[in-house]
Amino acid sequence: MTKPMTISQFLEAFPDDDACLAHLFRVRYGDDPACPKCGLIGHFHKLSKMPAYTCNCGHHIHPMVDTPFHRSRTPLQKWFYAMFLFTATRNGVAAKEIQRQLGVTYKTAWRIAHEIRKHLSYVDGDRPLGGVGGDIVEADKAFIGGKDVGMGPVGDKAIVLGMVERGGDAITRVIPNRLSKTVTAQIKEWVKAGSHVATDEGTPFNALSYQREYIHGTVNHAAKEWTRDHWHTNTIEAFWAMVRRTIAGTHIWVSKKHLSKYLDEIEYRWNLRKHQELMFPLLLASFRKP
Repeated sequence: MTKPMTISQFLEAFPDDDACLAHLFRVRYGDDPACPKCGLIGHFHKLSKMPAYTCNCGHHIHPMVDTPFHRSRTPLQKWFYAMFLFTATRNGVAAKEIQRQLGVTYKTAWRIAHEIRKHLSYVDGDRPLGGVGGDIVEADKAFIGGKDVGMGPVGDKAIVLGMVERGGDAITRVIPNRLSKTVTAQIKEWVKAGSHVATDEGTPFNALSYQREYIHGTVNHAAKEWTRDHWHTNTIEAFWAMVRRTIAGTHIWVSKKHLSKYLDEIEYRWNLRKHQELMFPLLLASFRKP
């Protein structure tokens, strides 16, 4: 198995801003793009005082436009290194750590992390899970942050629904409440008809047993039943463990407003857990084409 990129390999591949810009140019426009103005091929060269390329006819191309780096005054190599850090750590990287490693202000470090998480979400995407002949999909809820209040459907914690296909991807959604209709609607949106769905015996999942689209199996955690034949929720519990290590261990606390972005980051790491060597290259190869 190919090993993930090391820091020495990163510095060899991207020693300066020009190398990073050249990579952006190749990914977004190809090795020898045709000039939109004059039509000539292979006549672009780097401008000396701008992060841009120019054709002999004078037409300019700005590779950073419509990327996370657009209008940023932070050197491009620092952006690339921050992305490398996101993929080289097992439990995420805090803005304070980015601040220390890049030598930028905390405000800049937070913005860099925020934009990288959005890029992670774009690259990872969401595809429906399971289906006829697919692996079992496990679903469960988690309550993140705050302190649950009372017995109603909503406390002051953020309520997160997680769905994981065994051996496959994870999808999370922050939901407004834990009512059965809310949970069922999300499962219908992201789990294909014909799937086997495993949950605990929590009330929000009861309606799945009456849905013709799914074969629903449960385990009774209240009775300390953790597996029943092939029904269990061990996979989604392992995913929640990663969420706890990242949020409680690395970030200590995250706001409800930005929680979904942190979850997108964790999904990306989980979905590529068997191919960690691809985490960084996929980010580098996936900038939106103009």
